[in-house]
Amino acid sequence: MLSLVVFLPVLAAVILVVVPQVPDRVARWVWLGIALADLALLVGMWIGFDSREPGDLAYEEQLQWMPSVGSSYHLGVDGLSLPLLTLTAVIFAACALYALRENDRPRPQAALFLFLQSACLGVFAAQDLILFFVFFDLSLVGMYFVIAGWGHGNAARSALKFFLYTFLGSLALLLGFIGLYLGADPHTFDMVELAQSPPFQKNPVAGGFVLAAILIGLAIKTPTFPFHTWLPPAHTDAPAIGSAVLAGVLLKMGTYGFVRIAMPLLPDAWRSWAWIIVVVGIVSVLYGALVALAQTEVKRMIAYTSVNHMGYIVLAVGAAGVVSDSSAQAQQLAVTGAVVQMVSHGLITSALFLLAGVLYERRQSYDLNAFGGLAAPAPRYAAFFAVAAFASLGLPGFSGFIAEFQIFAGSIGTVPLSLLALPGILITAALFLLASQRLLTGKTRGLSTGFNDLNSNETLSIGSLLVLSVVIGVFPRFLLDIIEPAASVVVNLVSR
Repeated sequence: MLSLVVFLPVLAAVILVVVPQVPDRVARWVWLGIALADLALLVGMWIGFDSREPGDLAYEEQLQWMPSVGSSYHLGVDGLSLPLLTLTAVIFAACALYALRENDRPRPQAALFLFLQSACLGVFAAQDLILFFVFFDLSLVGMYFVIAGWGHGNAARSALKFFLYTFLGSLALLLGFIGLYLGADPHTFDMVELAQSPPFQKNPVAGGFVLAAILIGLAIKTPTFPFHTWLPPAHTDAPAIGSAVLAGVLLKMGTYGFVRIAMPLLPDAWRSWAWIIVVVGIVSVLYGALVALAQTEVKRMIAYTSVNHMGYIVLAVGAAGVVSDSSAQAQQLAVTGAVVQMVSHGLITSALFLLAGVLYERRQSYDLNAFGGLAAPAPRYAAFFAVAAFASLGLPGFSGFIAEFQIFAGSIGTVPLSLLALPGILITAALFLLASQRLLTGKTRGLSTGFNDLNSNETLSIGSLLVLSVVIGVFPRFLLDIIEPAASVVVNLVSR
């Protein structure tokens, strides 16, 4: 079942490539149909999810692959991976619907995004480090061609910077994985076995170097300060659906790696590095918010808010490593909030990037100062942008509030220094209110004149993401019931 979920999109992509007779219009519908089918399979898996005991995997599959080096084809899901698998399917389905009317090489674009979907799903389903790495690198290749092939502006340069920067991070990640393999007894790349018997328990110095390599690789992908410089140009020059997938899915591979690999497999080293990770999280929160506030282009502004929102996750997982006798409940709350934030950010920021893409499609500009009074000619667009902005700043009733409340309650309960990150929320509120004021209110002027409102495809794709954010914000229990047991397992592994 899980293999079908992972490989169904790439099988459809192969068919689109090898059968050139498939018309472009049909290719668009094939992409949407496969994306919806994958989403339906994951909803069915969610309904039937039963991990038995916390820490056990559901829908587990394991076959021999490279037994001589202790690597196998090992897939499985738990409360950490299932929400991100479902998020991936939701975002790709929304992008397929959004792009249904686009005419720029539809068939190769559909095939490329289907390939990219399989790579992303594989990352979140993999339970073997080598398998994780293979899917991780394939996602970089897919996104490189998305930016270079369908981007605008200086797309070739931005795609190259994205690939070289993130590929350097993947090399650091591979070095860390090899270190884990060499430190394990017996040697293995299996995550489940490594979590049961973590390497380097008697050699903290070597464990610290291995964790440093893994942290650098994941920090570049997340991205956190100061490894974020590839992100704004990649987002600015990527197509709207490329930015949605990059922010909504690919950035989560870094933060997912923290809770799936770094924390449970290197608990001693994680505790030693916890305070440094907390500081990096605080700096990322404040830096991302302040730089976003200074932007005049809406896409660059949204890109820097991703640095800010990913900083919340880094802060939470860092605080979960600061162990004390009375901090277990706060640590679990912080890790739960971090995973909820991954889901929330994916939904809300993907919607914001699709809305930014509408601006560029209509007027070939992201300049906030070139627009004004957009609410008059495009009331539906204005309503969606306002809702997405309020969701992103963490207003109650949206998923962002659930995530940020848990992150700060858990982090402050463990590390009171986390209070320093609270101004990031205020700055984020200010920047989204200012952006909404510039773009939507006042007299209609500049590029807003004659602006066409959202069409049905755009309305359904963006609206579905925002509706899900509201559902999580009002009825979070269905999501928390999945995440909390897995978060408690991670905390127990770090604390042992």
